[in-house]
Amino acid sequence: MTQSESPLLDLRNVSLTYRARPVLRGLRWRINPGEQWALLGPNGAGKTVLASIISGEQTHFSGHCHRSGALITGGTAYVGFERARSLIARDRKLDVSEFSPDATDRGTTVADLLPRPLNTAACDAWIHRLEMAPFLDRGLRYISTGQMRKALLASAILSRPGLLILDSPLDGLDAGSRDILASALETLLQSDQAVLLLAREMDAIPQHCSHILVLDRGRMVTAGPRAQVLDDPAVRQIMRPEPLPLRALPLPSGRRYALDGDSDLVRLRAVEVSYGDTRILHDINWTFAVGDHCCISGPNGCGKTTLLGLITGDNHKAYGQDVELFGRRRGSGESIWEIKQNFGLVDTQLQLTFSRGMRSIEVVTSGFFDSVGLFDDWTASQRDIAQSWLDALGLDPIRNEAFDTLSFGMQRMVLLARAMVKSPRMLVLDEPTLGLDGYHRELLLRALAHIVAASDTQLLFVSHSPGALPACINQHLRFVPAEPGFTVACERVARNTVA
Repeated sequence: MTQSESPLLDLRNVSLTYRARPVLRGLRWRINPGEQWALLGPNGAGKTVLASIISGEQTHFSGHCHRSGALITGGTAYVGFERARSLIARDRKLDVSEFSPDATDRGTTVADLLPRPLNTAACDAWIHRLEMAPFLDRGLRYISTGQMRKALLASAILSRPGLLILDSPLDGLDAGSRDILASALETLLQSDQAVLLLAREMDAIPQHCSHILVLDRGRMVTAGPRAQVLDDPAVRQIMRPEPLPLRALPLPSGRRYALDGDSDLVRLRAVEVSYGDTRILHDINWTFAVGDHCCISGPNGCGKTTLLGLITGDNHKAYGQDVELFGRRRGSGESIWEIKQNFGLVDTQLQLTFSRGMRSIEVVTSGFFDSVGLFDDWTASQRDIAQSWLDALGLDPIRNEAFDTLSFGMQRMVLLARAMVKSPRMLVLDEPTLGLDGYHRELLLRALAHIVAASDTQLLFVSHSPGALPACINQHLRFVPAEPGFTVACERVARNTVA
Protein backbone atom coordinates (compact mmCIF):
# COMPACT_ATOMS: atom_id res chain seq x y z
CA MET A 1 0.00 0.00 0.00
CA THR A 2 1.38 3.43 -0.89
CA GLN A 3 1.15 6.36 1.49
CA SER A 4 -1.59 7.89 -0.67
CA GLU A 5 -3.77 4.81 -0.35
CA SER A 6 -5.99 4.43 2.70
CA PRO A 7 -7.10 1.06 4.12
CA LEU A 8 -10.22 -0.45 2.63
CA LEU A 9 -11.28 -1.23 6.20
CA ASP A 10 -9.77 -0.18 9.55
CA LEU A 11 -11.04 -1.57 12.87
CA ARG A 12 -9.84 0.09 16.06
CA ASN A 13 -10.51 -1.49 19.44
CA VAL A 14 -13.82 -3.04 18.31
CA SER A 15 -15.69 -4.89 21.06
CA LEU A 16 -19.21 -6.26 21.30
CA THR A 17 -21.08 -7.63 24.30
CA TYR A 18 -24.38 -9.47 23.94
CA ARG A 19 -26.53 -10.24 26.99
CA ALA A 20 -23.56 -9.65 29.32
CA ARG A 21 -21.36 -12.05 27.33
CA PRO A 22 -18.30 -10.65 25.49
CA VAL A 23 -18.46 -11.70 21.84
CA LEU A 24 -15.62 -9.57 20.43
CA ARG A 25 -12.84 -8.07 22.52
CA GLY A 26 -10.63 -5.13 21.58
CA LEU A 27 -10.10 -6.06 17.93
CA ARG A 28 -7.58 -4.02 15.92
CA TRP A 29 -7.23 -4.96 12.25
CA ARG A 30 -7.11 -3.44 8.79
CA ILE A 31 -7.57 -4.58 5.20
CA ASN A 32 -5.37 -2.78 2.68
CA PRO A 33 -6.14 -2.50 -1.05
CA GLY A 34 -4.93 -5.56 -2.95
CA GLU A 35 -5.08 -7.89 0.06
CA GLN A 36 -7.41 -10.89 0.08
CA TRP A 37 -8.18 -11.99 3.64
CA ALA A 38 -9.54 -15.14 5.26
CA LEU A 39 -11.10 -14.98 8.72
CA LEU A 40 -10.29 -18.27 10.45
CA GLY A 41 -11.61 -19.69 13.71
CA PRO A 42 -13.56 -22.56 15.29
CA ASN A 43 -17.32 -22.52 15.95
CA GLY A 44 -18.22 -19.66 18.29
CA ALA A 45 -15.02 -17.70 17.63
CA GLY A 46 -16.93 -14.55 16.58
CA LYS A 47 -16.40 -14.70 12.82
CA THR A 48 -20.03 -14.15 11.84
CA VAL A 49 -20.46 -11.32 14.35
CA LEU A 50 -17.36 -9.58 13.01
CA ALA A 51 -18.64 -10.01 9.45
CA SER A 52 -21.96 -8.43 10.46
CA ILE A 53 -20.12 -5.39 11.84
CA ILE A 54 -18.07 -5.03 8.67
CA SER A 55 -21.19 -5.34 6.50
CA GLY A 56 -23.00 -2.72 8.57
CA GLU A 57 -25.76 -5.08 9.72
CA GLN A 58 -24.55 -4.90 13.33
CA THR A 59 -24.25 -1.35 14.64
CA HIS A 60 -24.27 -1.89 18.41
CA PHE A 61 -20.57 -2.20 19.20
CA SER A 62 -17.86 -0.11 20.81
CA GLY A 63 -14.72 1.10 19.06
CA HIS A 64 -14.38 2.39 15.54
CA CYS A 65 -14.99 0.79 12.13
CA HIS A 66 -13.65 3.03 9.35
CA ARG A 67 -14.61 2.21 5.76
CA SER A 68 -12.87 3.70 2.76
CA GLY A 69 -14.78 5.79 0.23
CA ALA A 70 -14.68 2.91 -2.24
CA LEU A 71 -16.17 0.55 0.33
CA ILE A 72 -18.87 3.04 1.32
CA THR A 73 -19.78 3.58 -2.35
CA GLY A 74 -19.71 -0.09 -3.37
CA GLY A 75 -21.06 -1.44 -0.09
CA THR A 76 -20.67 -5.02 1.09
CA ALA A 77 -22.40 -8.19 -0.07
CA TYR A 78 -22.69 -11.01 2.46
CA VAL A 79 -23.21 -14.64 1.41
CA GLY A 80 -24.11 -16.87 4.33
CA PHE A 81 -26.88 -18.89 5.94
CA GLU A 82 -28.24 -15.85 7.78
CA ARG A 83 -29.05 -14.28 4.41
CA ALA A 84 -30.89 -17.48 3.41
CA ARG A 85 -32.74 -17.45 6.73
CA SER A 86 -34.04 -13.90 6.24
CA LEU A 87 -35.18 -14.51 2.64
CA ILE A 88 -37.05 -17.70 3.55
CA ALA A 89 -38.63 -16.09 6.62
CA ARG A 90 -39.86 -13.18 4.49
CA ASP A 91 -41.39 -15.48 1.87
CA ARG A 92 -43.06 -17.60 4.51
CA LYS A 93 -44.58 -14.51 6.10
CA LEU A 94 -45.95 -13.26 2.75
CA ASP A 95 -47.17 -16.66 1.50
CA VAL A 96 -50.90 -16.54 0.77
CA SER A 97 -51.26 -20.10 -0.56
CA GLU A 98 -52.07 -21.61 2.84
CA PHE A 99 -55.26 -19.52 2.99
CA SER A 100 -56.69 -20.84 -0.26
CA PRO A 101 -56.78 -24.47 -1.45
CA ASP A 102 -56.32 -23.42 -5.08
CA ALA A 103 -53.53 -20.90 -4.55
CA THR A 104 -49.85 -21.44 -5.17
CA ASP A 105 -47.11 -19.04 -4.16
CA ARG A 106 -43.54 -19.64 -5.31
CA GLY A 107 -42.44 -16.55 -3.45
CA THR A 108 -39.10 -15.05 -4.39
CA THR A 109 -37.52 -16.98 -7.25
CA VAL A 110 -33.82 -17.44 -7.93
CA ALA A 111 -34.16 -15.13 -10.95
CA ASP A 112 -35.62 -12.43 -8.68
CA LEU A 113 -32.31 -12.29 -6.79
CA LEU A 114 -30.31 -11.48 -9.90
CA PRO A 115 -29.95 -7.98 -11.38
CA ARG A 116 -32.11 -7.07 -14.37
CA PRO A 117 -31.92 -7.65 -17.23
CA LEU A 118 -30.87 -11.30 -16.93
CA ASN A 119 -29.50 -11.48 -20.47
CA THR A 120 -26.39 -9.38 -19.86
CA ALA A 121 -23.07 -11.01 -20.66
CA ALA A 122 -21.94 -11.02 -17.01
CA CYS A 123 -25.22 -12.48 -15.78
CA ASP A 124 -25.30 -15.13 -18.49
CA ALA A 125 -21.71 -16.07 -17.70
CA TRP A 126 -22.35 -16.68 -14.00
CA ILE A 127 -25.64 -18.52 -14.62
CA HIS A 128 -23.76 -20.80 -16.99
CA ARG A 129 -20.70 -21.17 -14.77
CA LEU A 130 -22.72 -22.08 -11.68
CA GLU A 131 -25.16 -24.26 -13.69
CA MET A 132 -28.18 -22.33 -12.43
CA ALA A 133 -30.43 -22.42 -15.51
CA PRO A 134 -32.49 -25.48 -14.37
CA PHE A 135 -33.69 -23.77 -11.19
CA LEU A 136 -33.86 -20.06 -12.12
CA ASP A 137 -37.67 -20.03 -11.92
CA ARG A 138 -37.98 -21.99 -8.66
CA GLY A 139 -38.96 -20.35 -5.38
CA LEU A 140 -36.22 -20.07 -2.77
CA ARG A 141 -38.15 -22.28 -0.35
CA TYR A 142 -38.12 -25.10 -2.90
CA ILE A 143 -34.44 -25.33 -3.80
CA SER A 144 -31.66 -27.27 -2.12
CA THR A 145 -29.06 -25.86 0.24
CA GLY A 146 -26.44 -26.04 -2.50
CA GLN A 147 -28.70 -24.33 -5.03
CA MET A 148 -29.41 -21.56 -2.52
CA ARG A 149 -25.67 -21.09 -2.03
CA LYS A 150 -25.15 -20.72 -5.81
CA ALA A 151 -28.03 -18.24 -6.10
CA LEU A 152 -26.76 -16.04 -3.27
CA LEU A 153 -23.21 -16.12 -4.61
CA ALA A 154 -24.26 -15.11 -8.13
CA SER A 155 -26.47 -12.33 -6.75
CA ALA A 156 -23.62 -10.98 -4.61
CA ILE A 157 -20.98 -11.12 -7.35
CA LEU A 158 -23.20 -9.41 -9.91
CA SER A 159 -23.91 -6.54 -7.50
CA ARG A 160 -20.20 -5.56 -7.80
CA PRO A 161 -19.76 -4.78 -4.08
CA GLY A 162 -16.81 -2.97 -2.55
CA LEU A 163 -16.26 -6.05 -0.38
CA LEU A 164 -17.64 -9.55 -0.92
CA ILE A 165 -17.98 -11.53 2.34
CA LEU A 166 -18.30 -15.30 1.88
CA ASP A 167 -19.18 -17.42 4.91
CA SER A 168 -17.92 -20.98 4.28
CA PRO A 169 -18.98 -20.81 0.60
CA LEU A 170 -18.41 -24.50 -0.19
CA ASP A 171 -20.60 -25.85 2.63
CA GLY A 172 -23.54 -28.01 1.60
CA LEU A 173 -22.34 -28.62 -1.95
CA ASP A 174 -21.97 -31.90 -3.79
CA ALA A 175 -18.55 -32.75 -5.22
CA GLY A 176 -19.30 -31.34 -8.69
CA SER A 177 -20.73 -28.08 -7.37
CA ARG A 178 -17.86 -27.76 -4.90
CA ASP A 179 -15.35 -27.94 -7.75
CA ILE A 180 -17.31 -25.35 -9.75
CA LEU A 181 -17.50 -22.88 -6.86
CA ALA A 182 -13.91 -23.49 -5.78
CA SER A 183 -12.76 -22.57 -9.29
CA ALA A 184 -15.03 -19.50 -9.30
CA LEU A 185 -13.66 -18.45 -5.92
CA GLU A 186 -10.05 -18.70 -7.07
CA THR A 187 -10.95 -16.54 -10.07
CA LEU A 188 -12.51 -13.91 -7.80
CA LEU A 189 -9.47 -13.90 -5.49
CA GLN A 190 -7.22 -13.16 -8.46
CA SER A 191 -9.44 -10.30 -9.68
CA ASP A 192 -9.79 -6.75 -8.36
CA GLN A 193 -12.84 -7.83 -6.34
CA ALA A 194 -12.03 -7.54 -2.61
CA VAL A 195 -13.04 -10.75 -0.81
CA LEU A 196 -13.27 -11.70 2.87
CA LEU A 197 -13.64 -15.45 3.37
CA LEU A 198 -14.87 -16.96 6.64
CA ALA A 199 -13.48 -20.43 7.34
CA ARG A 200 -13.58 -23.01 10.15
CA GLU A 201 -10.79 -25.23 8.78
CA MET A 202 -7.21 -24.41 7.83
CA ASP A 203 -7.55 -26.64 4.75
CA ALA A 204 -10.59 -24.65 3.56
CA ILE A 205 -8.59 -21.47 2.86
CA PRO A 206 -8.05 -21.02 -0.90
CA GLN A 207 -4.52 -20.71 -2.23
CA HIS A 208 -4.98 -17.11 -3.35
CA CYS A 209 -6.02 -15.76 0.06
CA SER A 210 -2.97 -13.62 0.81
CA HIS A 211 -3.63 -12.89 4.50
CA ILE A 212 -5.37 -14.59 7.45
CA LEU A 213 -6.87 -13.27 10.69
CA VAL A 214 -7.41 -15.91 13.41
CA LEU A 215 -10.13 -15.45 16.03
CA ASP A 216 -10.79 -17.55 19.13
CA ARG A 217 -13.54 -16.74 21.63
CA GLY A 218 -13.80 -13.21 20.36
CA ARG A 219 -10.10 -12.38 20.60
CA MET A 220 -7.59 -11.93 17.81
CA VAL A 221 -4.95 -14.64 18.07
CA THR A 222 -2.81 -13.43 15.18
CA ALA A 223 -3.07 -11.77 11.76
CA GLY A 224 -0.68 -11.58 8.86
CA PRO A 225 0.54 -13.22 5.65
CA ARG A 226 -0.92 -16.63 4.89
CA ALA A 227 2.19 -18.80 5.29
CA GLN A 228 3.24 -17.10 8.52
CA VAL A 229 -0.17 -17.60 10.14
CA LEU A 230 -0.63 -21.22 9.06
CA ASP A 231 2.82 -22.12 10.44
CA ASP A 232 2.04 -20.61 13.86
CA PRO A 233 1.91 -23.39 16.52
CA ALA A 234 -0.71 -21.43 18.49
CA VAL A 235 -3.00 -21.42 15.45
CA ARG A 236 -2.60 -25.16 14.90
CA GLN A 237 -3.41 -25.77 18.57
CA ILE A 238 -6.62 -23.74 18.35
CA MET A 239 -7.75 -25.22 15.05
CA ARG A 240 -6.79 -28.84 15.77
CA PRO A 241 -7.32 -29.41 19.49
CA GLU A 242 -7.02 -32.82 21.07
CA PRO A 243 -10.48 -34.42 21.31
CA LEU A 244 -11.86 -34.50 24.84
CA PRO A 245 -13.44 -37.66 26.26
CA LEU A 246 -17.11 -37.89 25.30
CA ARG A 247 -19.34 -37.03 28.22
CA ALA A 248 -21.85 -39.62 29.38
CA LEU A 249 -24.95 -39.48 27.22
CA PRO A 250 -28.42 -39.68 28.81
CA LEU A 251 -30.19 -42.99 28.99
CA PRO A 252 -33.01 -43.38 26.43
CA SER A 253 -36.24 -41.79 27.64
CA GLY A 254 -39.53 -43.66 27.48
CA ARG A 255 -41.54 -43.49 24.26
CA ARG A 256 -45.22 -42.62 24.06
CA TYR A 257 -45.80 -45.28 21.40
CA ALA A 258 -45.06 -48.93 20.65
CA LEU A 259 -43.77 -50.35 17.37
CA ASP A 260 -43.82 -53.81 15.85
CA GLY A 261 -40.24 -54.95 16.28
CA ASP A 262 -40.34 -57.09 13.11
CA SER A 263 -41.68 -54.50 10.66
CA ASP A 264 -39.53 -52.60 8.19
CA LEU A 265 -39.18 -49.00 9.27
CA VAL A 266 -39.61 -47.63 5.73
CA ARG A 267 -40.82 -49.33 2.56
CA LEU A 268 -41.26 -47.43 -0.71
CA ARG A 269 -42.53 -49.08 -3.88
CA ALA A 270 -42.66 -47.39 -7.32
CA VAL A 271 -42.95 -43.93 -5.76
CA GLU A 272 -43.18 -40.94 -8.11
CA VAL A 273 -42.98 -37.24 -7.27
CA SER A 274 -43.68 -34.39 -9.68
CA TYR A 275 -44.42 -30.70 -9.27
CA GLY A 276 -46.48 -29.50 -12.19
CA ASP A 277 -44.75 -30.76 -15.33
CA THR A 278 -41.43 -31.26 -13.56
CA ARG A 279 -40.63 -34.79 -12.45
CA ILE A 280 -38.41 -34.92 -9.36
CA LEU A 281 -38.38 -38.61 -8.34
CA HIS A 282 -39.09 -41.64 -10.54
CA ASP A 283 -39.74 -45.28 -9.60
CA ILE A 284 -38.30 -45.10 -6.09
CA ASN A 285 -38.02 -48.56 -4.52
CA TRP A 286 -36.32 -48.87 -1.15
CA THR A 287 -36.57 -50.77 2.12
CA PHE A 288 -35.10 -49.53 5.39
CA ALA A 289 -35.19 -52.51 7.74
CA VAL A 290 -34.50 -53.09 11.42
CA GLY A 291 -30.76 -52.69 12.02
CA ASP A 292 -30.11 -50.50 8.98
CA HIS A 293 -28.18 -47.24 9.18
CA CYS A 294 -28.26 -45.53 5.80
CA CYS A 295 -26.18 -42.87 4.08
CA ILE A 296 -28.14 -41.01 1.39
CA SER A 297 -26.12 -39.20 -1.26
CA GLY A 298 -26.67 -37.43 -4.57
CA PRO A 299 -26.06 -34.13 -6.34
CA ASN A 300 -27.62 -30.86 -5.17
CA GLY A 301 -31.27 -30.64 -6.23
CA CYS A 302 -31.71 -34.34 -6.94
CA GLY A 303 -34.57 -34.78 -4.46
CA LYS A 304 -32.91 -35.96 -1.23
CA THR A 305 -34.89 -33.52 0.90
CA THR A 306 -38.07 -34.44 -1.01
CA LEU A 307 -37.48 -38.09 -0.14
CA LEU A 308 -36.96 -37.26 3.53
CA GLY A 309 -40.21 -35.25 3.48
CA LEU A 310 -42.11 -38.30 2.22
CA ILE A 311 -40.81 -40.25 5.21
CA THR A 312 -41.18 -37.65 7.97
CA GLY A 313 -44.67 -36.50 6.93
CA ASP A 314 -43.64 -33.07 5.69
CA ASN A 315 -44.45 -33.86 2.04
CA HIS A 316 -48.08 -34.65 1.12
CA LYS A 317 -46.99 -36.45 -2.09
CA ALA A 318 -46.76 -39.67 -0.03
CA TYR A 319 -50.55 -39.99 0.05
CA GLY A 320 -52.00 -42.32 -2.56
CA GLN A 321 -48.65 -44.03 -3.10
CA ASP A 322 -47.12 -47.24 -1.79
CA VAL A 323 -45.34 -45.73 1.20
CA GLU A 324 -45.21 -47.72 4.45
CA LEU A 325 -43.76 -46.43 7.71
CA PHE A 326 -43.28 -48.84 10.59
CA GLY A 327 -45.58 -51.38 8.96
CA ARG A 328 -48.39 -48.92 8.32
CA ARG A 329 -49.32 -47.46 4.95
CA ARG A 330 -49.38 -43.67 4.70
CA GLY A 331 -52.89 -42.32 4.45
CA SER A 332 -54.47 -45.06 6.57
CA GLY A 333 -55.78 -42.66 9.19
CA GLU A 334 -52.64 -41.60 11.05
CA SER A 335 -52.12 -37.96 11.99
CA ILE A 336 -49.03 -35.95 11.12
CA TRP A 337 -48.11 -35.90 14.81
CA GLU A 338 -48.34 -39.70 15.07
CA ILE A 339 -45.84 -39.86 12.22
CA LYS A 340 -43.48 -37.25 13.64
CA GLN A 341 -43.23 -38.81 17.08
CA ASN A 342 -41.14 -41.60 15.53
CA PHE A 343 -38.49 -39.23 14.21
CA GLY A 344 -35.79 -36.89 15.40
CA LEU A 345 -34.79 -34.38 12.73
CA VAL A 346 -31.78 -32.19 11.98
CA ASP A 347 -31.91 -30.18 8.76
CA THR A 348 -31.31 -26.69 7.41
CA GLN A 349 -34.96 -25.81 6.78
CA LEU A 350 -35.81 -26.57 10.40
CA GLN A 351 -32.81 -24.55 11.52
CA LEU A 352 -33.96 -21.52 9.54
CA THR A 353 -37.48 -21.67 10.96
CA PHE A 354 -37.06 -21.00 14.69
CA SER A 355 -38.18 -17.55 15.74
CA ARG A 356 -35.73 -15.01 17.08
CA GLY A 357 -35.16 -14.89 20.80
CA MET A 358 -35.82 -18.56 21.65
CA ARG A 359 -33.26 -19.84 24.13
CA SER A 360 -31.26 -22.96 23.33
CA ILE A 361 -32.85 -24.88 26.21
CA GLU A 362 -36.28 -24.03 24.80
CA VAL A 363 -35.31 -25.17 21.30
CA VAL A 364 -34.11 -28.50 22.71
CA THR A 365 -37.25 -28.97 24.81
CA SER A 366 -39.47 -28.28 21.78
CA GLY A 367 -38.28 -31.65 20.47
CA PHE A 368 -40.68 -33.37 22.88
CA PHE A 369 -43.59 -31.69 21.08
CA ASP A 370 -42.27 -31.73 17.48
CA SER A 371 -42.99 -28.02 17.38
CA VAL A 372 -41.08 -25.04 15.99
CA GLY A 373 -41.40 -23.06 19.17
CA LEU A 374 -42.46 -23.97 22.69
CA PHE A 375 -46.21 -23.59 23.11
CA ASP A 376 -46.91 -26.19 25.82
CA ASP A 377 -45.89 -26.32 29.46
CA TRP A 378 -42.80 -28.46 29.94
CA THR A 379 -42.37 -30.75 32.88
CA ALA A 380 -39.42 -30.90 35.26
CA SER A 381 -38.54 -34.29 33.78
CA GLN A 382 -38.49 -32.89 30.24
CA ARG A 383 -36.35 -29.97 31.38
CA ASP A 384 -33.88 -32.33 33.04
CA ILE A 385 -33.62 -34.53 29.94
CA ALA A 386 -33.07 -31.48 27.71
CA GLN A 387 -30.40 -30.20 30.09
CA SER A 388 -28.68 -33.59 30.18
CA TRP A 389 -28.36 -33.57 26.38
CA LEU A 390 -26.96 -30.04 26.41
CA ASP A 391 -24.42 -31.18 29.03
CA ALA A 392 -23.48 -34.29 27.05
CA LEU A 393 -22.75 -32.29 23.90
CA GLY A 394 -20.82 -29.56 25.73
CA LEU A 395 -23.57 -26.98 25.17
CA ASP A 396 -24.40 -25.99 28.76
CA PRO A 397 -22.60 -22.60 28.45
CA ILE A 398 -25.10 -21.57 25.76
CA ARG A 399 -28.25 -23.03 27.32
CA ASN A 400 -29.75 -19.57 27.86
CA GLU A 401 -28.33 -17.98 24.71
CA ALA A 402 -30.79 -16.96 21.99
CA PHE A 403 -30.70 -19.66 19.32
CA ASP A 404 -30.61 -17.16 16.44
CA THR A 405 -27.49 -15.48 17.87
CA LEU A 406 -25.42 -18.68 17.86
CA SER A 407 -23.05 -19.58 15.06
CA PHE A 408 -24.50 -21.86 12.40
CA GLY A 409 -22.42 -24.80 13.66
CA MET A 410 -23.51 -24.35 17.28
CA GLN A 411 -27.14 -24.20 16.14
CA ARG A 412 -26.54 -27.56 14.45
CA MET A 413 -25.35 -29.09 17.73
CA VAL A 414 -28.40 -27.71 19.58
CA LEU A 415 -30.67 -29.31 16.96
CA LEU A 416 -29.00 -32.69 17.53
CA ALA A 417 -29.82 -32.40 21.23
CA ARG A 418 -33.40 -31.45 20.27
CA ALA A 419 -33.71 -34.48 17.99
CA MET A 420 -32.60 -36.91 20.70
CA VAL A 421 -34.64 -35.82 23.73
CA LYS A 422 -37.56 -38.13 22.88
CA SER A 423 -35.35 -41.15 21.99
CA PRO A 424 -36.66 -41.40 18.41
CA ARG A 425 -36.87 -44.70 16.56
CA MET A 426 -35.28 -42.96 13.55
CA LEU A 427 -32.84 -40.06 13.55
CA VAL A 428 -33.07 -38.18 10.22
CA LEU A 429 -29.94 -36.10 9.64
CA ASP A 430 -29.80 -33.89 6.54
CA GLU A 431 -26.16 -32.76 6.27
CA PRO A 432 -25.73 -32.70 10.08
CA THR A 433 -22.02 -31.81 9.93
CA LEU A 434 -22.76 -28.72 7.83
CA GLY A 435 -21.29 -25.67 9.54
CA LEU A 436 -19.23 -27.64 12.08
CA ASP A 437 -15.51 -27.23 12.67
CA GLY A 438 -13.34 -30.33 12.97
CA TYR A 439 -13.71 -30.60 16.74
CA HIS A 440 -17.51 -30.38 16.77
CA ARG A 441 -17.80 -32.64 13.71
CA GLU A 442 -15.84 -35.32 15.55
CA LEU A 443 -17.93 -34.75 18.67
CA LEU A 444 -21.17 -35.19 16.69
CA LEU A 445 -19.99 -38.38 14.97
CA ARG A 446 -18.84 -39.88 18.27
CA ALA A 447 -22.16 -38.95 19.88
CA LEU A 448 -24.06 -40.67 17.05
CA ALA A 449 -21.92 -43.79 17.43
CA HIS A 450 -22.76 -43.87 21.13
CA ILE A 451 -26.48 -43.30 20.49
CA VAL A 452 -26.58 -46.23 18.07
CA ALA A 453 -24.65 -48.49 20.44
CA ALA A 454 -26.79 -47.60 23.47
CA SER A 455 -30.28 -47.63 21.90
CA ASP A 456 -32.36 -48.96 19.01
CA THR A 457 -32.33 -45.58 17.21
CA GLN A 458 -31.47 -45.95 13.52
CA LEU A 459 -29.87 -43.32 11.31
CA LEU A 460 -30.78 -41.78 7.96
CA PHE A 461 -27.71 -39.67 7.22
CA VAL A 462 -27.64 -37.37 4.18
CA SER A 463 -24.10 -36.32 3.31
CA HIS A 464 -21.94 -34.95 0.51
CA SER A 465 -18.78 -35.85 2.45
CA PRO A 466 -18.06 -39.60 2.49
CA GLY A 467 -15.22 -39.08 4.96
CA ALA A 468 -17.54 -37.62 7.61
CA LEU A 469 -19.90 -40.52 8.34
CA PRO A 470 -20.76 -42.42 11.52
CA ALA A 471 -19.01 -45.79 11.73
CA CYS A 472 -22.37 -47.60 11.94
CA ILE A 473 -23.42 -46.87 8.31
CA ASN A 474 -24.19 -50.18 6.57
CA GLN A 475 -26.46 -49.11 3.68
CA HIS A 476 -25.94 -46.59 0.87
CA LEU A 477 -28.89 -45.08 -1.03
CA ARG A 478 -27.52 -43.23 -4.04
CA PHE A 479 -29.53 -40.90 -6.32
CA VAL A 480 -28.94 -41.46 -10.04
CA PRO A 481 -30.37 -39.57 -13.06
CA ALA A 482 -33.58 -41.00 -14.57
CA GLU A 483 -34.10 -38.47 -17.42
CA PRO A 484 -35.99 -36.50 -16.32
CA GLY A 485 -35.70 -36.56 -12.56
CA PHE A 486 -33.84 -39.05 -10.40
CA THR A 487 -34.27 -42.58 -9.13
CA VAL A 488 -32.23 -44.44 -6.49
CA ALA A 489 -29.84 -47.36 -6.27
CA CYS A 490 -29.37 -49.12 -2.93
CA GLU A 491 -26.46 -51.26 -1.85
CA ARG A 492 -25.07 -52.93 1.26
CA VAL A 493 -21.74 -51.52 2.38
CA ALA A 494 -19.15 -52.48 4.93
CA ARG A 495 -19.40 -50.12 7.87
CA ASN A 496 -18.28 -46.60 6.98
CA THR A 497 -16.93 -47.48 3.52
CA VAL A 498 -19.25 -45.29 1.42
CA ALA A 499 -17.35 -44.03 -1.63
